Amino acid sequence: MEFDLLHPDPDDPNWLRPVPASVALAQRLNPLEREITERRQLSTELAEAFEPFMDLSAQTTTSAHAVTVLEGLDRINAALDLATAQCQNEVLTVQPAHRHPERRLIEALERDKPLIERGVRIRTLYQHTARYSPERLAWVDQFAAGKVEYRTIDELVERLIICDDTVAFIPIRDDRQVALELRHPGLVRYLIKVFEFMWNRAVPLSAGAPYETAPDGITDIQHSIAKLLVEGHVDEAIARRLGMNVRTCRAHIAKLAQALGSGSRAQLGFLIAQSGILKQEP
Repeated sequence: MEFDLLHPDPDDPNWLRPVPASVALAQRLNPLEREITERRQLSTELAEAFEPFMDLSAQTTTSAHAVTVLEGLDRINAALDLATAQCQNEVLTVQPAHRHPERRLIEALERDKPLIERGVRIRTLYQHTARYSPERLAWVDQFAAGKVEYRTIDELVERLIICDDTVAFIPIRDDRQVALELRHPGLVRYLIKVFEFMWNRAVPLSAGAPYETAPDGITDIQHSIAKLLVEGHVDEAIARRLGMNVRTCRAHIAKLAQALGSGSRAQLGFLIAQSGILKQEP
């Protein structure tokens, strides 16, 4: 009865008469086949309706993956490990002068070694203050040869890592717990130009200390501090931008004031402007 293989006898309701299996099967399949036909027709109509948007959809998907937010050091380091493992030609890094725990330096060392063994070129920018960091100098001594180059400059932007011309990483929070992974070709090319701009103005680490006293009795770092003082920055901001602690920054300001014969902070700004030292190229 469930499969319609029996039906009541029209002449005697007390009897059931058999139905041929082929007839019963056809009766059960007909609604299913009709539904399948209707759904196939609907799927064809949907495919035709969406076809003009498929290329646009592919472009949108690509753009959606052009910027990825990475939260947490574990995820950031995993993304960096993958990017460096896939890198074939060159790694560009900008490393502001932050004191890194020994564990962080060891992690970076382990990440760089395979790159060097594969013949990948590595160029790294530090601030001038990195020249006086024993940890950083010990780190540099590990690799200062061949395709590995280090330069320093007075001011840097935030941390930046670029692998080949395909992916870049930048932090978006001061605690560096959140970063952006950038794979948009236009963004990566732009960041490479920013790096090259700074690189061409930086001093090779092998060239010696850039803080030598100029003929006017003022060091290069004091020239940089004078420029930031005139722009109105406070000691803490100057120290952060030049990668030094506030005490060292204030010591340089005191030496600058002594060299210019200033007796007060207000007079120092006036004397800096009057001396014309900012018109000189350090």
